[in-house]
Amino acid sequence: MSVFDVEIDGLRGGSADLAQYQGKAVLVVNVASKCGLTPQYSGLERLQERFAGRGFTVLGVPCNQFMGQEPGTADEIAEFCSATYGVTFPMTEKVEVNGDGRHPLYQGLVGVPDAEGYTGDIRWNFEKFLVGPDGAVAARFAPQAEPESTEVTDAIEKNLPA
Repeated sequence: MSVFDVEIDGLRGGSADLAQYQGKAVLVVNVASKCGLTPQYSGLERLQERFAGRGFTVLGVPCNQFMGQEPGTADEIAEFCSATYGVTFPMTEKVEVNGDGRHPLYQGLVGVPDAEGYTGDIRWNFEKFLVGPDGAVAARFAPQAEPESTEVTDAIEKNLPA
């Protein structure tokens, strides 16, 4: 099953319709508004601006499982992201990424190793998964990996649709 087949709602309701990203590269990131890594929103938005015209999008997935660092409502999250970081990339509903309530989207992601060979549970906010145009996970990046780092941007470049 492809990531694009998973059903998930948008931040403000209705389907996020992941099928619309089929044929594009997607950077899926579990995000939080009150985390030490929250400034990564700026780099994620710059990636969106840099690569969107070439068949790429960031997909923010709010999660409150790490020390309650995403406590807001959908409207509060959307307002914070827009007003503070100018976020234009799509966001999904708030979900669980670990445990018995793990959303199906993350069930399909966590088995992929990062560059150090780590697989399994999401370690913290801002863990990143690059999904290729075919829906397969092409790369996994630790939470501390800066969105505009060479490792991330090189992987994006390699996975943009032809």
